[in-house]
Amino acid sequence: MAGNTFGSLFKVSTFGESHGKALGGIIDGCPAGVELNIEKVQYELNRRRPGQSSIVTQRNEIDRVNFISGIFNKKTTGSPIGFIIYNKDQKSDDYKHIKNVYRPSHSDFTYEKKYGIRDYRGGGRSSARETICRVVAGSIAKQIIKDIKIIAYVSSVGNISLDKSYQDLNLSEKIIESNSIRCPDLHYAKKMISEIEKIKSKGDTIGGIITCVIKNVPVGIGEPVFSKLHAELSRAMLSINAVKGFEYGSGFYGTKLTGSQHNDLFEQNEKTKTNLSGGIQGGISNGMDIYFRIALKPVATIMQEQKTIDKNGNIVYMKGKGRHDPCVLPRAVPIVESMVALVLVDYFMYNKLSKYSSIIK
Repeated sequence: MAGNTFGSLFKVSTFGESHGKALGGIIDGCPAGVELNIEKVQYELNRRRPGQSSIVTQRNEIDRVNFISGIFNKKTTGSPIGFIIYNKDQKSDDYKHIKNVYRPSHSDFTYEKKYGIRDYRGGGRSSARETICRVVAGSIAKQIIKDIKIIAYVSSVGNISLDKSYQDLNLSEKIIESNSIRCPDLHYAKKMISEIEKIKSKGDTIGGIITCVIKNVPVGIGEPVFSKLHAELSRAMLSINAVKGFEYGSGFYGTKLTGSQHNDLFEQNEKTKTNLSGGIQGGISNGMDIYFRIALKPVATIMQEQKTIDKNGNIVYMKGKGRHDPCVLPRAVPIVESMVALVLVDYFMYNKLSKYSSIIK
């Protein structure tokens, strides 16, 4: 199986399955001498872990990370950083009923057709539990680029949308983390939570939108051709389970404007009066805030009977069992931030190679 590694200079390779013994990874290319706060890594994992509220899966995992190489006296040594997280609360019997059946809109069908074999227990390698490894690596990346502020939050659940600019919101960690949906507007947070609970009571699931804002990115991050900054951010976001769409800056709304309306006019301090570009021009950061939105679909496994097919192509009916997220949004917030950090740390390292004067310093 290919495609288990992300990054070019700062690379993370992940392994493990949802109902296997453990998940883990190798981070290759992390510079030596980075002073790591392991508790910050664990904090990010706690934000992602299951069982943290009534609106997420009730699988009970501690998700304690164990570092096994690459760190000495709380500093990185330059050698590969190995880590592992053991699964503790698998209930694989919950999946016996889909051993020979494909869940609608799930990767069950495509995975088995591609590889000729499938770990049906929780989705195996295609499970969103794999993202736990990304959060470990992303938390380390955050500590390397510590001056960059990455803030993600839930801005929409179903038809309930927080139609406010991020600039009009209090995006403090205290506010976002004060509610189980991770929405910075407490009035809308209550409405979103109520909607998820209503959908969950019907055995159904619901999707929504996560907004992400990146502050303090200097001018010059990104490449102008195939490795445009927004292209790499999009690639990172679309690699996250359930993500179906990505737009940055003015996005699709920008198509309704003329050039004179859309252009971000410069001011004397090299900032722009507006920021419809979303902090990126020509694939390179321009020093303004970078912001984007991603759409996440409803979880495919639902507690309602649906028509599908079995391995032999026969029409059958199946109903989900076990513990599943009625909405992935709140647990996806730290995953989004981690993937952003992995993209940016790679670019910061590449930037050291973009000028001769930077190399010889």
